[in-house]
Amino acid sequence: MTKIDCKGVLFDLDGVLADSTPAVARVWSMWAHKHGFDPEETVRRAHGRPSLATIRELLPNADHDVENATVERMEIEDIEGVVALPGAQELLRALPPGRWTIVTSCTRPLALVRLRAAGLPIPGKIVTCDDITNGKPEPEPYLKGAEHLGVAAADCVVIEDAPAGIRAGKASNARVIALRTTERDALLREAGADWIVKDCASVHAGRAGSDGKISLLLSNSQ
Repeated sequence: MTKIDCKGVLFDLDGVLADSTPAVARVWSMWAHKHGFDPEETVRRAHGRPSLATIRELLPNADHDVENATVERMEIEDIEGVVALPGAQELLRALPPGRWTIVTSCTRPLALVRLRAAGLPIPGKIVTCDDITNGKPEPEPYLKGAEHLGVAAADCVVIEDAPAGIRAGKASNARVIALRTTERDALLREAGADWIVKDCASVHAGRAGSDGKISLLLSNSQ
């Protein structure tokens, strides 16, 4: 096993802790059809980024707030098939409280809906797109997540599945574990992942030491 010592763990939500891929694909495909875009390409663009960023890119002259509110409403209403991914429950419950949080490109209402649908624990403070100005792949979300834990981002490990999120983690000076739940290894490596594993079931939490560090053990990492 590969051992990683850190002071905090920052989790992405969709594709890392919760499988919302079918719901995301349904919503963005419907939105793409409505506006005449390729559904597969639109879903790919939307993954791991604030929805507002995708909408601004694809519809530069639209009322972005209205479009974003429509997408958010559709996503909140569609939780069919949203479940915890393998190992997510066990890993979160094994980590010391206050030493991990969630950093997601969702809005806060959507993040809470998906966490509850998946039956996952909800930390006291989470970072959503409502809390930041510059979303992934910019470092701001993960810098704010580390701030919530009271540690430097360089002392944190980010767990991500999307290239945009990996780049955000690396830009914040955190180390990044990438999961194979969404993208190919080549894209994860290109984004800068330090380690690649199958899913959260490949990540195990050791006891926190007297120096305040947590040990993460990775099985079958690359």
